[in-house]
Amino acid sequence: MALAGAWAWTRFDHWQRKDPAELERLRRLDVNRRGRISAGKIMDVVEAQSGSSASRLVVYKYEVAGVTYEAAQDVQPLPAIAAGAHALLGQTVSVKYDPQKPANSIIACETWCGVPETDLGRIQPVQEPSGH
Repeated sequence: MALAGAWAWTRFDHWQRKDPAELERLRRLDVNRRGRISAGKIMDVVEAQSGSSASRLVVYKYEVAGVTYEAAQDVQPLPAIAAGAHALLGQTVSVKYDPQKPANSIIACETWCGVPETDLGRIQPVQEPSGH
Protein backbone atom coordinates (compact mmCIF):
# COMPACT_ATOMS: atom_id res chain seq x y z
CA MET A 1 0.00 0.00 0.00
CA ALA A 2 2.81 2.43 0.91
CA LEU A 3 4.59 1.63 -2.34
CA ALA A 4 1.46 2.39 -4.35
CA GLY A 5 1.04 5.68 -2.47
CA ALA A 6 4.66 6.67 -3.09
CA TRP A 7 4.32 5.84 -6.80
CA ALA A 8 1.09 7.87 -7.05
CA TRP A 9 2.69 10.84 -5.26
CA THR A 10 5.73 10.73 -7.57
CA ARG A 11 3.51 10.69 -10.67
CA PHE A 12 1.34 13.55 -9.33
CA ASP A 13 4.42 15.62 -8.37
CA HIS A 14 5.96 15.11 -11.82
CA TRP A 15 2.67 16.11 -13.49
CA GLN A 16 2.50 19.31 -11.39
CA ARG A 17 6.01 20.51 -12.35
CA LYS A 18 6.25 23.12 -15.03
CA ASP A 19 9.05 23.35 -17.55
CA PRO A 20 11.52 26.26 -17.25
CA ALA A 21 9.98 28.16 -20.18
CA GLU A 22 6.55 28.05 -18.52
CA LEU A 23 8.00 29.16 -15.18
CA GLU A 24 9.70 32.11 -16.90
CA ARG A 25 6.46 33.05 -18.69
CA LEU A 26 4.59 33.01 -15.37
CA ARG A 27 7.34 35.14 -13.77
CA ARG A 28 7.08 37.75 -16.55
CA LEU A 29 3.31 37.91 -16.21
CA ASP A 30 3.56 38.22 -12.41
CA VAL A 31 6.06 41.10 -12.62
CA ASN A 32 3.81 42.76 -15.18
CA ARG A 33 0.73 42.36 -12.98
CA ARG A 34 2.18 43.91 -9.83
CA GLY A 35 5.22 45.76 -11.12
CA ARG A 36 6.14 49.40 -10.93
CA ILE A 37 7.80 51.23 -13.80
CA SER A 38 11.24 52.84 -13.91
CA ALA A 39 13.38 54.17 -16.76
CA GLY A 40 16.16 51.90 -17.93
CA LYS A 41 18.81 51.71 -20.62
CA ILE A 42 19.73 48.80 -22.89
CA MET A 43 23.41 48.00 -22.36
CA ASP A 44 23.98 44.92 -24.52
CA VAL A 45 22.35 42.19 -26.60
CA VAL A 46 23.84 38.72 -26.31
CA GLU A 47 23.09 35.76 -28.57
CA ALA A 48 23.50 32.41 -26.82
CA GLN A 49 23.19 28.87 -28.13
CA SER A 50 22.66 26.09 -25.61
CA GLY A 51 22.23 22.67 -27.17
CA SER A 52 19.24 22.89 -29.47
CA SER A 53 17.80 26.09 -28.00
CA ALA A 54 18.81 29.64 -28.82
CA SER A 55 18.33 32.69 -26.64
CA ARG A 56 18.64 36.40 -27.18
CA LEU A 57 19.48 38.18 -23.93
CA VAL A 58 18.86 41.89 -23.62
CA VAL A 59 21.01 43.34 -20.82
CA TYR A 60 19.66 46.52 -19.23
CA LYS A 61 20.25 48.84 -16.27
CA TYR A 62 17.71 50.71 -14.17
CA GLU A 63 17.55 52.49 -10.85
CA VAL A 64 15.14 52.07 -7.94
CA ALA A 65 15.43 54.13 -4.74
CA GLY A 66 19.02 55.13 -5.51
CA VAL A 67 20.17 51.55 -6.21
CA THR A 68 21.31 50.66 -9.73
CA TYR A 69 20.34 47.20 -10.98
CA GLU A 70 21.63 45.38 -14.03
CA ALA A 71 19.52 42.54 -15.40
CA ALA A 72 19.11 40.45 -18.52
CA GLN A 73 15.96 39.08 -20.08
CA ASP A 74 15.72 36.39 -22.73
CA VAL A 75 13.43 37.96 -25.32
CA GLN A 76 13.46 34.98 -27.71
CA PRO A 77 9.91 33.96 -26.60
CA LEU A 78 8.71 37.49 -27.53
CA PRO A 79 9.11 37.65 -31.33
CA ALA A 80 8.32 41.38 -31.69
CA ILE A 81 11.15 42.26 -29.31
CA ALA A 82 13.57 39.52 -30.36
CA ALA A 83 13.42 40.54 -34.03
CA GLY A 84 14.67 44.06 -33.35
CA ALA A 85 16.78 43.41 -30.26
CA HIS A 86 20.07 44.57 -31.80
CA ALA A 87 18.55 47.94 -32.70
CA LEU A 88 17.76 48.51 -29.00
CA LEU A 89 21.38 48.99 -27.94
CA GLY A 90 21.68 52.29 -26.05
CA GLN A 91 17.94 53.00 -26.07
CA THR A 92 15.97 54.15 -23.06
CA VAL A 93 13.19 51.72 -22.14
CA SER A 94 10.59 51.31 -19.43
CA VAL A 95 11.40 48.56 -16.95
CA LYS A 96 8.77 46.90 -14.79
CA TYR A 97 10.12 45.65 -11.48
CA ASP A 98 8.67 43.87 -8.47
CA PRO A 99 8.39 46.45 -5.66
CA GLN A 100 9.15 43.71 -3.09
CA LYS A 101 12.24 42.50 -5.00
CA PRO A 102 13.43 45.29 -7.33
CA ALA A 103 16.04 43.02 -8.92
CA ASN A 104 13.15 40.98 -10.39
CA SER A 105 12.29 42.92 -13.56
CA ILE A 106 11.23 42.76 -17.20
CA ILE A 107 11.37 45.00 -20.25
CA ALA A 108 8.55 43.12 -21.97
CA CYS A 109 6.11 40.26 -21.54
CA GLU A 110 3.23 38.72 -23.46
CA THR A 111 0.87 41.63 -22.63
CA TRP A 112 3.15 44.65 -21.99
CA CYS A 113 6.17 46.19 -23.66
CA GLY A 114 8.52 48.84 -22.28
CA VAL A 115 10.37 49.28 -25.56
CA PRO A 116 9.29 52.46 -27.36
CA GLU A 117 7.94 52.22 -30.88
CA THR A 118 7.38 48.47 -30.67
CA ASP A 119 4.27 47.18 -32.34
CA LEU A 120 2.67 45.50 -29.34
CA GLY A 121 0.07 44.05 -31.70
CA ARG A 122 2.74 41.63 -32.92
CA ILE A 123 3.12 40.23 -29.41
CA GLN A 124 0.38 37.65 -29.15
CA PRO A 125 -1.10 37.48 -25.62
CA VAL A 126 -0.92 33.99 -24.19
CA GLN A 127 -4.09 32.65 -22.64
CA GLU A 128 -3.76 31.88 -18.94
CA PRO A 129 -4.38 28.18 -18.25
CA SER A 130 -7.64 27.67 -16.40
CA GLY A 131 -7.42 26.73 -12.75
CA HIS A 132 -4.23 28.74 -11.99
